[in-house]
Amino acid sequence: LPLQGISQLKSLLDTNAAWARNRNKQQLRKMLSKSPVIVTLWNRKQLIGFGRATTDTIYRAVLWDVVVDHRMQGNGVGKDILFALLQHQDIKNVEKIYLMTSQRADFYLRHGFEVIKEQKLLILNNKPTTSSSSYS
Repeated sequence: LPLQGISQLKSLLDTNAAWARNRNKQQLRKMLSKSPVIVTLWNRKQLIGFGRATTDTIYRAVLWDVVVDHRMQGNGVGKDILFALLQHQDIKNVEKIYLMTSQRADFYLRHGFEVIKEQKLLILNNKPTTSSSSYS
């Protein structure tokens, strides 16, 4: 990978995204291999921005892990990443594009996303726990 890309991605996430801290390099490699759309922005040899998407290319796409180095925020890096993701050939014609954010809703609202109050975010935490449960 160019310029120690996995190491730089891990560092970018650890430093700038509390929700993505402590992902290991093996997990990051797998995540990247399963993400058909990946955008990175570099300042010379330093990774300063990242974003990815998953999609069926027709009906739905989901944006994930849009992260900008805190030292570069406010310089259009996030906008560039978002635009590159939205204009990617696998994304630009899908019916709906989803994302989740806990801190940057204002950024996405400025770029055409809407809050849909009628929908509920549901989540199943699928990490192993100390108690065993079964689903049937």
